[in-house]
Amino acid sequence: MRVEPITCYRPRPELAPEFVAPPYDVFDREGARSYVKEHPRSFLAVDRPETAFPPEHDPCADDVYEKAHELLASRAADGTLLRDGTPCFYLWRQRWGAGERTGIVGAFAVDDYTNGIIRRHELTRAAKEEDRARHITATSCQTGPALLAYRDNPVLGALVEAAKTAEPLYDFVDGDGVQQTVWRVARPAAVESLRLMLGYVDRAYIADGHHRVAAAERICREMRTSERGDSSGAEAYNYFLGALFPASQLSVMPYNRVVTDAAGLAEDELVSAVEAQGFLVGPRLDVPVEPEGPGVFGMYAYGAWRRLELSAHAPDDPRASLDASVLQDRVLAPVLGIERPGEDPRIEFVGGMLGTRELERRAGEKGVAFSLFPTTVSQLMAVADAGELMPPKSTWFEPKLPCGLFVRRINHRETILDGARRALGE
Repeated sequence: MRVEPITCYRPRPELAPEFVAPPYDVFDREGARSYVKEHPRSFLAVDRPETAFPPEHDPCADDVYEKAHELLASRAADGTLLRDGTPCFYLWRQRWGAGERTGIVGAFAVDDYTNGIIRRHELTRAAKEEDRARHITATSCQTGPALLAYRDNPVLGALVEAAKTAEPLYDFVDGDGVQQTVWRVARPAAVESLRLMLGYVDRAYIADGHHRVAAAERICREMRTSERGDSSGAEAYNYFLGALFPASQLSVMPYNRVVTDAAGLAEDELVSAVEAQGFLVGPRLDVPVEPEGPGVFGMYAYGAWRRLELSAHAPDDPRASLDASVLQDRVLAPVLGIERPGEDPRIEFVGGMLGTRELERRAGEKGVAFSLFPTTVSQLMAVADAGELMPPKSTWFEPKLPCGLFVRRINHRETILDGARRALGE
């Protein structure tokens, strides 16, 4: 796998706690607006530039993306963002509760994604891919890292641990209570050691950030075309910003489902239909069902929970054996009529960190909610290795990677970013 050190814009260490922000795609439009109103200096204003316009303004208008460029340049001009012009790797440790993970931030080859060395496990939506591609084009920057996983490598792990003995560049607790610690690896010998060892990683997996990577690939194709064969392959646009973590350190939470109605079925009819699909359906319960293992589900409907357990053997196939697939293929589609879960407005996907009480609230009196056991990283890898795709919203990784710590320039055409740098005397 080809991974290179990066040059980037990054916040002044003392300003990082107020500048970094949750990733752009965890907010709906109103949520993003509220967050930026409460945190006007945060990077989310750059990542979601429509928040600078009235609610009725088209979020996909050209001036929205131009605003992202303008805001990014203003953060460079006022000294919030520093330009780190030395090619570096960064080590990024996150600590939360009893959890901890450390990843390597660098530039990952787009061709490795295209050729399947860096593998995906879900489809991207055209509108979301287009949004990120236009954001990259307008700012000439990649503004958020993809979360990547690799099978643990003890030698690479030892290099990472040795580099963490130095003084960190950043060390703060973010608004979600996650401690964010970053080390800068700039010494040429250390950079080369990491680069060489990363070359021995034969495969990586996109855990989170599929749309960022797909947008980077699109921009890369467009820029290669505009170069008319003059691209050397070393240009910055041939790489995307990512953070690579050992698979054993990743934490996956359940991704639950809520359907707005029971498809016209009475309670006894719903139970009978689920039983006919190969499930053992338990009695009504007042307490939520949180599945203790694969093949077990909780179902909330008509004011009560029931425990569902798959009585038949799960299919011997990486994708079909996923609990998200089992639920989709045996209940959501045949019983509740959800044929296209990625498009059907009757279904919601609820991250497990919101809890089962949130499922009850969203289901209300008429809906049906399902709690699932979380997909494992090993299952994700098996599906990707088989060249298959998971059902929509099969994984929820926590904590998310906040944005704003690393902003990577990919196109060195003249922009107002350059004017901001000159104003600072760089």
